[in-house]
Amino acid sequence: MTTTFIPCGAKLPIIALIAGALFGGAWWVAPSAYFVGIAAIVVSGIILKKSRMFAGDPAPFVMELPSYHLPTVSNILRSMWERGWSFIKKAGTIILLSAIVLWFLMSFGIVDGKFGMVEDLNDGFLSNIGTAIAWIFTPLGWGNWQATVATFTGLIAKENVVGTFGVLYGFAEVAEDGTEIWGTLAASFTPIAAYSFLVFNLLCAPCFAAIGAIRREMNNAKWTMFAIGYQTGFAYAVALCVYQFGTWFTTGRFSIGTVVALLILAGFLLLLFRPKKKNKQKSIKVLVQST
Repeated sequence: MTTTFIPCGAKLPIIALIAGALFGGAWWVAPSAYFVGIAAIVVSGIILKKSRMFAGDPAPFVMELPSYHLPTVSNILRSMWERGWSFIKKAGTIILLSAIVLWFLMSFGIVDGKFGMVEDLNDGFLSNIGTAIAWIFTPLGWGNWQATVATFTGLIAKENVVGTFGVLYGFAEVAEDGTEIWGTLAASFTPIAAYSFLVFNLLCAPCFAAIGAIRREMNNAKWTMFAIGYQTGFAYAVALCVYQFGTWFTTGRFSIGTVVALLILAGFLLLLFRPKKKNKQKSIKVLVQST
């Protein structure tokens, strides 16, 4: 339930994208992303442990450590090949197929009652879908349809977040004035909103493959849905606090969103420092009658 808060290899492209496009490659973006994940695990562990669902004595934890040896060249090359081939298969299947679907939804739509290719991206199916649900993320600072679509495609594979922006903004192209289209992405976010976007995508529900692993480990559909709901809700709350407090501290703007963020922070502190719930277990008395 908390392991996915630590950024995996699939989330590294998102970190690199935000750091490069919005923060000029600042060194602190990637380490801060990992510290946010570690803090999320610690906070979630304390909060969940103090809830009635996880009350009681912890189960014993046993880890079997393998015998360690110096790495050999063959093992290193084999590991590199397995990881590289795994990414190539993912890039050539899931990510490629997702990019094709996104391109179709972006390039086609219904204009004046006729179906066909659109000249304006805002007339495409993808824009209509993203706009319908973008309001959900407005309190987080990035309520535009492009970021919304990228977030949802990240559920297929986290690399799809970068692939979606690549399709929508055309990173490979060069603008007429010679500047990179990366500037379009930078113009769509403020730095605080971009970091809020990064935090949400790092902490929210993972990709479908990881969700499947959670389902296998928990062996219970209800607990799996609870885990996904908790991860997404926790990510939304943290990203909202990041944007609202960041905007308040940098611009001095105090709004209803800031009040909500203060209430969320107060709720976190209450859940962190409240006393533990005791698991009320009924004692069972066994009476043995001798004959």
